[in-house]
Amino acid sequence: MRYDKWLIKNTHSLQGKTVAISGSTGGLGKHICRYLASLGARLILLDRNRARSEANKAALETEFPGVEVDIISLDLVDIYSVESATEQLKGIRPDYLIHNAGAYSIPRCTSNSGYDNVFTINFASPYYMIRELLPTLRQRQGRVVIVGSIAHNYSHIDESDVDFSGVKKASKVYGNSKRYLMFSLYELFKDETDVSLAVTHPGITFTNITSHYPRLIFAIIKYPMKVIFMSAEKAALSIVKGLFEKTEYHTWYGPRVFDIWGLPNKKKLRTCSTEESLRIADISNEVYEKVKKNTKTAAN
Repeated sequence: MRYDKWLIKNTHSLQGKTVAISGSTGGLGKHICRYLASLGARLILLDRNRARSEANKAALETEFPGVEVDIISLDLVDIYSVESATEQLKGIRPDYLIHNAGAYSIPRCTSNSGYDNVFTINFASPYYMIRELLPTLRQRQGRVVIVGSIAHNYSHIDESDVDFSGVKKASKVYGNSKRYLMFSLYELFKDETDVSLAVTHPGITFTNITSHYPRLIFAIIKYPMKVIFMSAEKAALSIVKGLFEKTEYHTWYGPRVFDIWGLPNKKKLRTCSTEESLRIADISNEVYEKVKKNTKTAAN
């Protein structure tokens, strides 16, 4: 691998450890899986596309003979799928949970969570899963690793429109959901002693999430993007770093140069006040209770 020296310096063996990762078939996800497989981890792939998961599993088993890879179907827009995957993970008892999956500019709708689908995929479903899995992760002295975004600073929360269902600009909708994910977890883990948190971000890189532009425009810009921005292989190192180093309150790991280029570096965030962060935590708890109620309703 191109980053063998970095891995030797910044990681250690994950033999005997189980890592569950969402979005494992995307541009970042595939590289994260390769890094973790090279370190000996057992992988639980959480994805909605079974065929792509099976292909990823086969590729990993070919490149890393002896690696153990399992698949759990997970569609983050569907809270019934989220609940099912969460219950399966409780039985597996992973040591690490990586939330890498996300959605940027997609057709908008209200999901069965009761919230906008972008908000549900990027925040409501991951937050529900983390809250539900905390007791299991405590037993393992585990860690939660999430993928944040510099887009979190594109807007501030609006309590009259929590999920930004009334907002059309994709960058603001996406940024709002990432803002909730990041700062709700800073508050949730602030006094947690048995499970640690790592907030990471890959900078700007060429992945599936950047292919939302109209086809003609995307065809024009995709090659310059590959030249200008970091490769997904390098960007994935920030997420891997989060498995081995936790982040303190309002800090994250990401590219060291302008949050866009370079190897992972820890940085203090000054993009959200303590007051707003605490309010995000309160609203997040309300979101969690609503999602949980909806899953129980479905079960009945």
